[in-house]
Amino acid sequence: MLRAQNQVLKKGVVDEQANSAALKEQLKMKDQSLRKLQQEMDSLTFRNLQLAKRVELLQDELALSEPRGKKNKKSGESSSQLSQEQKSVFDEDLQKKIEENERLHIQFFEADEQHKHVEAELRSRLATLEMEAAQHQAVVDGLTRKYMETIEKLQNDKAKLEVKSQTLEKEAKECRLRTEECQLQLKNLHEDLSSRLEESLSIINEKVPFNDTKYSQYNALNVPVHNRRHQLKMRDIAGQALAFVQDLIKGLLNFHTYTEQRIQIFPVDSAIDTISPLNQKFSQYLHENASYVRPLEEGMLHLFESITEDTVTVLETTVKLKTFSEHLTSYICFLRKILPYQLKSLEEECEASLCTSALRARNLELSQDMKKMTAVFEKLQTYIGLLALPSTEPDGLLRTNYSSVLTNVGAALHGFHDVMKDISKHYSQKATIEHELPTATQKLITTNDCILSSVVALTNGAGKIASFFSNNVDYFIASLSYGPKTASGFISPLSAECMLQYKKKAAAYMKALRKPLLESVPYEEALANRRVLLSSTESREGLAQQVQQSLEKISKLEQEKEHWMLEAQLAKIKLEKENQRTADKLKSTSSGQVVGVAQEGAAVVTAAGQEDASAKAVPVPVHSTSLIGILTRTSDSEAPDVESREDLIRNHYMARIVELTSQLQLADSKSVHFYAECRALSKRLALAEKSKEALAEEMKAASQNNSRLQDELTTTKRSYEDQLSMMSDHLCSMNETLSKQREEIDTLKMSSKGNSKKNKSR
Repeated sequence: MLRAQNQVLKKGVVDEQANSAALKEQLKMKDQSLRKLQQEMDSLTFRNLQLAKRVELLQDELALSEPRGKKNKKSGESSSQLSQEQKSVFDEDLQKKIEENERLHIQFFEADEQHKHVEAELRSRLATLEMEAAQHQAVVDGLTRKYMETIEKLQNDKAKLEVKSQTLEKEAKECRLRTEECQLQLKNLHEDLSSRLEESLSIINEKVPFNDTKYSQYNALNVPVHNRRHQLKMRDIAGQALAFVQDLIKGLLNFHTYTEQRIQIFPVDSAIDTISPLNQKFSQYLHENASYVRPLEEGMLHLFESITEDTVTVLETTVKLKTFSEHLTSYICFLRKILPYQLKSLEEECEASLCTSALRARNLELSQDMKKMTAVFEKLQTYIGLLALPSTEPDGLLRTNYSSVLTNVGAALHGFHDVMKDISKHYSQKATIEHELPTATQKLITTNDCILSSVVALTNGAGKIASFFSNNVDYFIASLSYGPKTASGFISPLSAECMLQYKKKAAAYMKALRKPLLESVPYEEALANRRVLLSSTESREGLAQQVQQSLEKISKLEQEKEHWMLEAQLAKIKLEKENQRTADKLKSTSSGQVVGVAQEGAAVVTAAGQEDASAKAVPVPVHSTSLIGILTRTSDSEAPDVESREDLIRNHYMARIVELTSQLQLADSKSVHFYAECRALSKRLALAEKSKEALAEEMKAASQNNSRLQDELTTTKRSYEDQLSMMSDHLCSMNETLSKQREEIDTLKMSSKGNSKKNKSR
């Protein structure tokens, strides 16, 4: 903006200089002409004064000569003649002077008017120049203020950018160190991956005996991944297409049937008179339309039934499409057969006596539409036949041409819709004209309405199927082929059939391998175990030590178990003996004390060791070591109470269990806390890495922007300084020119005042 304003100011200053120079030249010329006119005026005024004096003298002489003439007329005849001659000369001279004076007065008046006009123009020009100078000065002041503000702003930005550049340099140093570390890591990873690649390649070369993807013939036999969603969508699309085709076939049946009825009625009613042989043949052919139209619906139904959830729906496996194509070919043969009869029938209607010119034009349009309809069906059959080739002939259609054929099918369907719209339009016009005929019967009107309704149904069906195909053509192009994209035309119908057989065998094999699942761990327990596993931070060596310790404990427990089992057997034997002894004692004495003694003896027997087997009567203390501690068994008199001992053991175990559970809960909580903290730290580390990468990129962009801004700052400073210097020079030159113009205008004013005073004096 500043450069553009500077250019405009330059142009204005140059124009003002040129105008001032032109005005100077004009002023000089006017001054010269004014001086000349003043000189001429002075000379004329002087000459006029001389002539006035001369006239006064002549008048005086004439006054003196008149009385003398009266006295001596005779003597003065000669002198009178001379005076008359002189008078005539003076009169001529006086007339010339008067004319010259008048002319000079006119010139003086014109010069005065022109001078006033030039003075007014110069004054208006001076006012405009002063206004423009004031405007230019205001613009210059605004620009200088703006430049100063921008310079201050740029200086502040420069200071900020310097601070930012310093911070970015520090970050750049850190990023360099980080990049060096990353390069080292990348080098190590590259070496690791290269070694792994060499190892895997050597394993593949040594261990893999057969690569079934190398040859396209073998690769075509591979069973593709089963896509249930694709199969369901293809079945849904096929179901929609079946519904549209059924509607279309219903409309075709009605159209041909009602056309046959119309031939029997118009132009000659078969109930009154015999129709022409041409129409009889045409009616006979139309009567056979169901045998050609119904197979289309059956073929489409078979095609829909062939698309199931278990198959692979591609062009190579849709064998039923060939059957539908053959049925469509037979229907097109039927259309070709009836087309000449239909055209001749329309010509026969045109030759009727009651056929008007408008009806004849409609019949000609309908004949053209019937030709177009047959041509559209032939085109559609050609493309459908091409789509049916991959399921019968392997080289009939290349996979690269699938998309073009499908797009052409969509174009043919749209063409069929357009033709049906034309037929509906022209037939409705034809029906309205025929209804106005005087010979139109109610049967003809009803038949025409039925034909028109069938044509409208065909138009709607064609539009629906055309829009349906256009909406799904991209999906067809993307999904109606399978196999590697690099191979072209490698799939044959035989390989596709083999692939489907292999798919069935694979499915049967998978069903045979299916076994009922074993009982799994409950979900809550599995989650708890997973938390325990995730929260455990022990190393492999610690776990191995724990396993070793647990194995040692198990072995000790097994030994103690065998020891206690032997003791239990001995105690049982002793108990039986004691029971027998007590029974004998009870028989002898029926006192209740013996029973208590027997019970104490039985309790002591259960606590005895293996060493008491040899000596029954002698009380020998037995020591047993276990996890609980050391238990000492004595004779019947020194044995503690059984119940008190069990209470002590139970209390000891309960206290130990409570202590261990509290320690276990504390350890679990600590481990979960440490795990959560470690997980949060790992996430924070990953986020820090990402932020560091983003900051590195931002730092690069900021450094580039810093350098660019520094360059722009230097260039803008230079340009602003140059512009300010140029503008100051221009302002100085403009001030000088304005001062000169003011001086010239002042001189002109002074000269004009002097001239006006002289004119007034004159």
